[in-house]
Parts: sequence; structure tokens; C-alpha cells
Amino acid sequence: MPALDMSTWGIERPAHATRVVVAMSGGVDSSVTAALLVAAGFDVVGVTLQLYDHGAATGRPGSCCAGQDIHDARRVADRLDIPHYVLDYEARFRDAVIADFAADYAAGRTPIPCVRCNQRIKFSELLETALALEADVLATGHYVRWESGAHGPELHVAADAIRDQSYFLFATTRSQLARLRFPLGGLDKEEARRLAARFGLAVASKADSQDICFVPSGRYTDIVKRLRPDAMVAGEIVDEAGRVLGRHGGIGLFTVGQRRGLGLSGDEPLFVLRLEPATARVVVGPKPALARSRLTVREVNWLGDSPLDGATRAVSVKLRSAMTPVAARVSGRGDDSGVAEVELIEPYPGVAPGQSCVFYDGSRLLGGGWICRDGEV
Repeated sequence: MPALDMSTWGIERPAHATRVVVAMSGGVDSSVTAALLVAAGFDVVGVTLQLYDHGAATGRPGSCCAGQDIHDARRVADRLDIPHYVLDYEARFRDAVIADFAADYAAGRTPIPCVRCNQRIKFSELLETALALEADVLATGHYVRWESGAHGPELHVAADAIRDQSYFLFATTRSQLARLRFPLGGLDKEEARRLAARFGLAVASKADSQDICFVPSGRYTDIVKRLRPDAMVAGEIVDEAGRVLGRHGGIGLFTVGQRRGLGLSGDEPLFVLRLEPATARVVVGPKPALARSRLTVREVNWLGDSPLDGATRAVSVKLRSAMTPVAARVSGRGDDSGVAEVELIEPYPGVAPGQSCVFYDGSRLLGGGWICRDGEV
């Protein structure tokens, strides 16, 4: 079996004396992570979080895919002969991720619940649990590379650019990085599946999750309607001059850059330019009006070697997870507000409030923040 390259892990103790808690979701990636660590001789403990009931989420009681995932994780742990614990984090997840998801739509934002889950559950609550289990580190199946840099731990994009998940980890703090490891950062997905088969794991051919985990039906509006009905208040669709062009069924149905679902006719295609929750208005306009070169980000997490403070740094940024990074400058406000200004060298279309603006220096993740609506901070 392949051995893990620990040369950049910053762990000086031998593997057998190092306890690693592995976050086991029941999928291929976390299962291979656990198997690699066992093969390398680590003292491995598997932990699976019960975060939600798919049956309740979809309105089909008894159809609990989360339960199947827990079952799969337990089977893998049995195969690897490691301790395995299932922890009920459902209430914490509901309050910290699902409620926040619905609130963002009500506020005219387009949320990224995976970032909030990493930030508030996996790398916060679960990391504390791992330390309570006397673990040295917590390992997950994320595709991102951990390196020991001259000024401390660094995160770098995965070797497989298609699978890279660094965008979703921008909120990870320095103190958390010291206790986190990501064994799959140097692999691609097909290699991970081949390893799963070689380790004899029953999940080797298990399909990847494609949807938001707590919205398996793909109808996120069901969650929003139930938790934040104010996001589904009918209102006007207007152009930039304020002329009423039509009606809509709630701002929670829309995101900046959206074209479909407006129910408008005309010679020129129109796109959502912004959402105004205070007036329940959806403002639309032609595609060129989507381009933005300046934006404000809040809750900035900075992982550079020196503080951002009031300085201006040349970086590359991603405004959506799948986009190619583009050149930009980020400027801190020099206070403790956690707010920064970003100037894109070339205007970019469809910058959606609530999404993340993530900063990079080459392959290194420098952090990021949440994109604000105009005038929000």
C-alpha cells in the first residue's frame, strides 16, 4: 500500500505515537483518508457527525440518506479495525448552518453553506472534540495541501485543480491549521477511488454528493420558505431607473447574475443586478451592467505572513469556486472591523453578495471574506 509523505506535515513524533481523529462522512474521500493513516501506522480514531435527517429535509419521513452515510462510515471503520464514534451535532448544525443559509437568502445574499459548515462545525466544534479525545491532529478528506511554512502552517491548492477545495476553507484560522491535516491534497479523485478499491473499502464506487447536503432534492427554496417566509414575499421587478417590469414571488428565488426565471419578455436579455430586501425589489438590467471592479468583503480571515492591517496587497482572487483566479488588490481598513476593500484589475460580471472572495498568492491560500451588498457595512 502507498505510504503517506509526511515530510511537510510538521509532526515530529513517530506515527504510532500520534493520534489522528478522522472526520468520516461515509464517502470515498474521508474513507481513503482514514485508510492511508492506518496504513502509515497512526493511532486513528474515526468520528462521524450526524448533522441532519434527509427524510425530514425532503418531507419523506424514513428516507434518511444521512443514516446510510453513517452506516457506510461504520463499515469502513470496521474494515480498518479502528474505533468509530457517531456524534449528534444536528442541533448545532441547524442553528449554525441551516438557519444562517435561510437568513442569507432573506437578506438578499447567495450563501455557501459548505464554508459555514467548515468554519463553525468541522474546524471548530469537531476540532474541539478531537482534542478532547487527546488527538494530536484532525484529518479530513478535503482536497487541499497543508505545508509547514517559514512563518507557520500554510494552505495551498490541491495537486488536482479540478478537485481543489481551498475556496471553501478560506475561513480556517491559523490556530486551527496547526491541528489540521489533509492527506488527499496530492491526489486526484481517480487515484482516491483506486486506493479505496485496493484497501477493500465498500465505498470505492460510491457516487459523489452533488447537492447541498441538507437539500438533497435540489429545491433549496423549500428550506427557505419554511425557515424564512419573509424571503418569499412577492414584490416588483424593476430596471435600473426604477421602472416596474413585472412581479416576482420572493427575493429568495433569485441571485445576482441570474437570467432564467424572471418571466420577462423583450428584445434584450435581462439579468439580476441586485436584490433589495428592504423593498422586496429585484433590480434587473443588461449583461454589461453586471460587471464590477470594486467590492467590499466582511469577516475577513487573513493567512498571509504579515498582517493585512491597512496595507494594500496584490493578490489573485476567486469570486466563485469554479472560476480561474483573477488579478486584484486587497486593502485592509487598518482596524478590527474585519472589513476589506477589493479592486479587480479587470471588471468581473455577476459578483453575488453572500459568496466568498478568496485571496491567493500563487498556489497559497491567503484567506478571504464574504462579499457584501452595496452599503451593507
